[in-house]
Amino acid sequence: MTYIKKILHTGLAVALLGGGAAMLSARPATAAEPTLNLFIWSAYIPESLITEFELQCGCAVNETDYGSNSEMEAKLKAGGDSEFDVVVPSSYYVARLVSEGLIQPIDHSQVPNFPNLYPKFQNPTYDPGDKYSIPYQWGTTGIAYLKSNIKSPAPSWGLLFDPSVNTTYPFTLMSGSGQDTIGAACAYLGYGFDCKTQDQWVAAAKLIKQTMARKNFAGFVDGTPERDQLKAGLNSAGMAFNGDIAASYADGSGNNIGYFLPKEGTEIWVDTMAIPTHAPNAQLALQFINFILNAYQGAELSNFNEYASPNQASAGQLSANLQAELISPTPDDFKLLHFLPPLSGHDLQVFNAVWAAVKQ
Repeated sequence: MTYIKKILHTGLAVALLGGGAAMLSARPATAAEPTLNLFIWSAYIPESLITEFELQCGCAVNETDYGSNSEMEAKLKAGGDSEFDVVVPSSYYVARLVSEGLIQPIDHSQVPNFPNLYPKFQNPTYDPGDKYSIPYQWGTTGIAYLKSNIKSPAPSWGLLFDPSVNTTYPFTLMSGSGQDTIGAACAYLGYGFDCKTQDQWVAAAKLIKQTMARKNFAGFVDGTPERDQLKAGLNSAGMAFNGDIAASYADGSGNNIGYFLPKEGTEIWVDTMAIPTHAPNAQLALQFINFILNAYQGAELSNFNEYASPNQASAGQLSANLQAELISPTPDDFKLLHFLPPLSGHDLQVFNAVWAAVKQ
């Protein structure tokens, strides 16, 4: 979701460009071969998968990274819809991109591996019939905290929004499009994480403004940077993504970080693959989407980034880390999880106005 949710892994060649984006290229294209232009969250695909796809399709892959859905949307609206072939929007963002005419319908006849997906990831509420998007990875949004500073906190959004719970240690909220943070405040107020009315958004905005005024509020920090600030001891609590925390456990860098799903409810998200409306190589994009849905490649993807796979055919090849509750929520955990409501048209305009008022 949303938010830089991944870590840089050894072996990825990263070249920083203006605006903080990174352009990665597994190898240079030649004049005779096509190029897939991939626009994706930072370090969200292993270099090995890029190489495998290049060998299979006889093409080159150019990867450009982004740090939030809103950053990706802005790039597409500025002409990127005719520059990129595959983008990876989070589930709640699909409707926005459709309403803005930025992504095109998927030709399912060109994606024969689609049935590999678990049934619960087919025909989702955020994109009925998977008309415009295909699941890539999924996970949860929760609260991460430093165990050395905050001892055994109650699993509640109160760790961020109740000033009596944490009076000393620095904490943050998530920025991005705002829906995650508004949803968290709504849940704490009793409206549910998937709140969808103007009155509820305004009440949540007021709570966030009050929270921002507290002396230990340390600003807005998105998922992966939040995890990295926790590892560095610069921060003590904030919103984070489960896969980021799992990756820090796997490499031993996050042993002092705790993570929980708030009891008031929180987010289940799906990052998806979509094709921009004027993609220069839409047919190659369909080949890439189908490639990711292969059983082997689906497992390779999740084993790399420590996020859950929507690919049922990959289940037997996933690492033991991915079976832990952090990545594979229990039935009781699932009762706490909600998709963010997809917004478009008037509702999106109202929400954006509320969020803009929060950030002023």
